[in-house]
Amino acid sequence: MSRTTLVRGGTVVDCDGERIADVRLGSDGRIATVSAGLDATADDDTYDAAGCYVVPGGVDVHTHLHLPVGNVRVSDDFDTGTRAAAIGGTTTIIDYVTAYRGEDPLAALATWQSWAEPSVIDYGLHMTFTEPVPERMIADCVARGVTSFKLYMAYPELLQVDDDTILKIMRHARKHGALVTLHCEDGDAIESLRQAALAAGRTGVIEHANTRPAQLEAQATARAARLAEQADADAYVVHLSSAPALAAVREAQERGVRIAAETCPQYLYLDVSALERDDGANFVCTPPLRDAWHADELWEGLARGWIHTVATDHCPFWMHDRRAGTQARADGYRDFTEIPGGLPGIETRLALVWDGVRAGRITVADWVRLCAEAPARTFGLWPAKGSLQIGSDADVVVWDPRHAQGLAAGDLHMAVDHSPYAGHTTTGWPRAVWSRGRLVAERGRCIAEPATGRYLERHAVWSG
Repeated sequence: MSRTTLVRGGTVVDCDGERIADVRLGSDGRIATVSAGLDATADDDTYDAAGCYVVPGGVDVHTHLHLPVGNVRVSDDFDTGTRAAAIGGTTTIIDYVTAYRGEDPLAALATWQSWAEPSVIDYGLHMTFTEPVPERMIADCVARGVTSFKLYMAYPELLQVDDDTILKIMRHARKHGALVTLHCEDGDAIESLRQAALAAGRTGVIEHANTRPAQLEAQATARAARLAEQADADAYVVHLSSAPALAAVREAQERGVRIAAETCPQYLYLDVSALERDDGANFVCTPPLRDAWHADELWEGLARGWIHTVATDHCPFWMHDRRAGTQARADGYRDFTEIPGGLPGIETRLALVWDGVRAGRITVADWVRLCAEAPARTFGLWPAKGSLQIGSDADVVVWDPRHAQGLAAGDLHMAVDHSPYAGHTTTGWPRAVWSRGRLVAERGRCIAEPATGRYLERHAVWSG
């Protein structure tokens, strides 16, 4: 007979509030009971959560695993990346499929699904379009459980689409209950600044930030909101990094536009000065790191609900691949435009956002909402994910608020040989993590069986 698990004596925090309660994880992999003072049965394995929080497993809706970037590839695949996620308390990810120009999006989807088979936690997929697509393609993706579509307003040479394409895809998505997510930077203006920097001989790492100013992120964010308003559609801004872009989101929300935004831990903790270090290339991400004062504004946005979710944009590289550059030159990247962009974070997200609780910036309830509940609701996973309601998937984290955890690369489990948070110690880390009732990580060690994650066909998504 299958066993059940009784998690006893912890402080449960979910959409129903904060209370002392026990949680029974059913033999079917779902939440069976949440109540104070449950008695253990002969079928229960009992886990003592006294002194800890018991929360829904984290939902990271922005990851890039196994992704080719030019002539290199990110260092985490779906095996290593999801193992690290589980150790850090994330039990569900949504990764981005990219259908490049001229490529059949359904073929790209099949490729990503094959890459994702080794996952040890559950996963969904977004679809990125880089050119116009007919409405039937939206319908075909939705039928396969892909209910969100990414469009780039940047990278004109490879990924960017024009406003006409954005507007049409927003209308198609609305019709089929799907959501458009947007990378908001003014790609044409940025390309002009990049070329001017190169022509002037300004090739250093810091030029990555200098040529992608916050105002061009804000300008594109405001434009995206106007397009969503025109299409009467929902929109979601990925990896929001700056105060001006946040102001654009807030202004649109206040006039009734259905627009949400995510930010990432790198924009809450790191700043542009890192790009001037000797290892500055390891801090290249897009949008770039900003001046430190922007982080205060982002934390305020998280507390007030203007920013809806914290995701990671997990996109790590081995240092030798970073140095080689997207062209994989024997002598390394030639200038800032050839540095592969992206940072590791799939393991450290919950801990870094928890530090905001400890600092008094957000509440425990905010932490759960930002890292689990809101992303699950937004991307068609609720109530199976992000919830401890009876019948939800038994994705459960016992969070030890007193556990000190270093964030150097050697202290972590992502497939990367550097950490942007080296030297930082967080106080708060998962003690135990279950995915659909299976214990997948305990005390910093992943114990999941290979390829036990499940592909999630997502339903129609959040509106308003």
